[in-house]
Amino acid sequence: MQTMPAHAAHHNDREIETLDEFDATVSARATLAGFRVQAVDLTDRTRELLTTDTAGAVFLGCPMREDAAAKVRADGAMVFPPVPDLPFDPYRGLLYSPDELFASLADGYESTPDALAYAWFQRTKADHDIFASTLRSIHDDSVSDALDELLRGTPVVGVMGGHAMARGTEAYAGAARLGRELARAGLTVATGGGPGAMEAANLGAYAAPYDAAMLADALRLLAKTPKFTPSITDWASAAFEVRSRWPKGGTSVGIPTWFYGHEPPNAFASHIAKYFANATREDGLLARCTAGVVFLPGAAGTVQEIFDNATPNYYESRGEPTPMVLVDRAHWTERLPTWPLLQALARERAMEDRIALVDRIEEAPEALKRLGS
Repeated sequence: MQTMPAHAAHHNDREIETLDEFDATVSARATLAGFRVQAVDLTDRTRELLTTDTAGAVFLGCPMREDAAAKVRADGAMVFPPVPDLPFDPYRGLLYSPDELFASLADGYESTPDALAYAWFQRTKADHDIFASTLRSIHDDSVSDALDELLRGTPVVGVMGGHAMARGTEAYAGAARLGRELARAGLTVATGGGPGAMEAANLGAYAAPYDAAMLADALRLLAKTPKFTPSITDWASAAFEVRSRWPKGGTSVGIPTWFYGHEPPNAFASHIAKYFANATREDGLLARCTAGVVFLPGAAGTVQEIFDNATPNYYESRGEPTPMVLVDRAHWTERLPTWPLLQALARERAMEDRIALVDRIEEAPEALKRLGS
């Protein structure tokens, strides 16, 4: 089964993103010259900062004492201080975890960092303030950097589908079994990180180390709260109950957005890359699905994702076309006839051998394998 690479092994060796990395670098190299230190609390590392060369270093959002800050500036380092009173860290070095985004859930979803970040976004997006838009851009760039570091060298398969798919339905259970099978095949499952089909696929990857009885029990528990309306608090709490009962779940990635404020992130993705800009998020999600994408029935958002994925496959702008598997013939040929257009686009191009339409979700892993070989 695929396990994600350790963070430290894969990122740029001039970047320091944790206190442990800071201590290890100072002790091994005795210099911080030219390093980038990202969102690390250095208030208790004054002695090290005062006695270590920091020429050409950049400190992004690192709290430090005033004498330390003055010394590193005198060395020629650049210091971007933390931004006060923000509900998120624009310079963050690592992806979010569900525990971080849903902290304070016991007091109601409205008091979680996820809800507070969305409220800040709502307040600032309409006023065209250059400072707020700069902070959003820095945050999203930091998230992309962390996502690249996490996934480098990892085969990623996307599972796309609508947020409307309710827990307790056969469709939801099928999407969960799909996520589990893909994870067990050594692939990292990536979704849009929200509710519905996205949550089901992340749940399946979470369930991959456990037996079938665990997934059946988890599905039963979740079915008591089928949707994230009317209460996100109840919906998310049910997921955390599953996680506490089976705490050693498999890893997967969720890539949601605050652009859709009605859509909370799901708690089953172990790593969450949450963005303010939906366009950055959409493109980044699909670009990272190196092992292909499975499209479950969805509405406008899923249709958009199909063609966002088809375009680089058509032009081969990201190299060789990646597999695309659409699930549910009636949905994609009658209700939203996307398949005929995709077929027409693919005709006589390299991507023609990389697209498939299957009737049932159980056929998707085999189709993915066939298209990828």
